[in-house]
Amino acid sequence: MRINSKIMVSMMAFVALMQPTLVFAELNIFACEPEYAALAQELAPNANIYSATTAQQDPHMVQARPSLIAKMRRADLVVCAGAELEVGWLPMLQMKSANAKVRSTDKGLFYAADHIETLDKLENVDRSMGDVHAAGNPHIHFSPTKLLGVANALSEKLITVNPESAAAYRQAFANFEQRWLAAIPEWEALAADLKGKRVIAYHSSFRYLFDWLGMEQVADLEPKPGLPPSSGHLAKLLSRSNQGDIYAVVVASYQDERGARWLAERADLPVLVLPMSVGGNEQSSDLFGLYQSVIDLLKAAR
Repeated sequence: MRINSKIMVSMMAFVALMQPTLVFAELNIFACEPEYAALAQELAPNANIYSATTAQQDPHMVQARPSLIAKMRRADLVVCAGAELEVGWLPMLQMKSANAKVRSTDKGLFYAADHIETLDKLENVDRSMGDVHAAGNPHIHFSPTKLLGVANALSEKLITVNPESAAAYRQAFANFEQRWLAAIPEWEALAADLKGKRVIAYHSSFRYLFDWLGMEQVADLEPKPGLPPSSGHLAKLLSRSNQGDIYAVVVASYQDERGARWLAERADLPVLVLPMSVGGNEQSSDLFGLYQSVIDLLKAAR
């Protein structure tokens, strides 16, 4: 049977049109936190990306809802902070989703903390210490240099999971790296007068931010990690505040502000509610906006 030449040309054109879709088949990416959903968006802009949490949620405390299980079941890649941040809920999602692809870091599971040196690692941990992370502080996304290292590692992970799109992933990382490295000195210049400022903050959520900007968290609103402020602990913080060297009281967008506002009112200090992640306020629509926002809010304290 002979095929009409016009039909043959049409068939070849159809195959040519379909080929990019086959070569650049996109991934389903499940991000544990919005900062890693945003990073994945930078590195794999055409991927289907879902964030299990928002900037208004405590990433330590997540329910293994059916909707999350369904999303993980379809995931090709799971991207999380690691350092035990998700230890209370991620294993349950992995088990219930029955998705073998994302159970191991050898396959489609990626922990950001595995690729950088975390701050505040602990050799020995017991229950009396509260909700601490032996593997170090997991909130690494507020260190611009560490986040860039994570981005590099995540780009390589994307290539491993989907090697057909390697060139596209490398180009996306190069674009992100160029813009990120250009932004860092601008942020540092803007935040120069914050160096040496002392704050009281809730938890160690902004540990990497303060370390980067040369600020010091001199006290924690929590008497122990994971415990809400008690009246006795707040009284001690008020006494500390009366020394007159505290710049502000800082809480994250998802944290309870009541203890902070009690202390701030009596110590005549501003309360700064900083976005913990992308989406934490209107300005923080992506990682660049998040960094700009926290610096702007810190500078506006006085």
